[in-house]
Amino acid sequence: MTTLGIRRPVTTSRREARRFHLFVSPWVIGFVLFSGGPILASVVLSFTKWNLLRPPEWIGLDNYRKMLADTEFWDAIRGTFYYGVGSVALGVSFTLLLAMLLNQPLRFQGLFRTVMYMPSVVSGVATALLWLNILHPDYGLINKLLAMAGVTGPGWLGSPDWAMPALILMSVWGAGNTIIIYLAGLQGIPRSLYEAAEIDGAGWWRRFWSVTVPMMSPVIFFNVVTGFIASIQAYSLILIMTEGGPANSTMVLGLYIYRHAFVYFDMGYAAALSWAMFVIVIAVTFVQFRLARRWVHYEFA
Repeated sequence: MTTLGIRRPVTTSRREARRFHLFVSPWVIGFVLFSGGPILASVVLSFTKWNLLRPPEWIGLDNYRKMLADTEFWDAIRGTFYYGVGSVALGVSFTLLLAMLLNQPLRFQGLFRTVMYMPSVVSGVATALLWLNILHPDYGLINKLLAMAGVTGPGWLGSPDWAMPALILMSVWGAGNTIIIYLAGLQGIPRSLYEAAEIDGAGWWRRFWSVTVPMMSPVIFFNVVTGFIASIQAYSLILIMTEGGPANSTMVLGLYIYRHAFVYFDMGYAAALSWAMFVIVIAVTFVQFRLARRWVHYEFA
């Protein structure tokens, strides 16, 4: 029993809970006011036919039936996974290599890190214009370098076979945030693990595969998940550079939604496609979390 008039001391956990709710409340309020309404409205719109000029007409599940029979939709799904798998695989591996190089005790280390991060703050339009010139078949930098090696460069964005690989190559350009996350993970690996591996006679490859990769697996997993989510939603740079061409070879789901919403003004079908994207994101993330049990290692596990 407690004495009347004496307040119980507030425990640390309750105090932290109050602080948590206090600091998260602006985000929750903003989400409910500015995002919650549009999300609920998109659910309703996905069951309607609406071209912005006339009131929405309720059509039930027709948009979803149309989606299942839409061959361009399935082509966009294939293009999305092509772009997603390629960009994530290249981005995760290449940025990990860059992060390991930037983690070495070199002179001007801060300058090198700044240079690697700078492309990630460049606007999307500027990035697209830059890569349009880099990938130009006549005077582009890549084809000039290939010509110096005696190789005739492809048409890149003008070729149905090379347009998507060109976009995947471009996706690595703005990976500065991923490099920073990798650097933070690399600096958290205890030096004693590498010293123990060296004492056991492990070479650089064995140290990388047996020490760096297992210790970095949670960070790699995080970048893979977020990278896939971003790639599934990507459309702006593809819209500027190829508009889904040539011959729909670079059509992805985000661009397909944009086309139906703001070119064809079929808002109901665009809303249904958006919820299909949401389901795909959830499904892909779920599969990744299930597979992570086999290769992601946590220090406390």
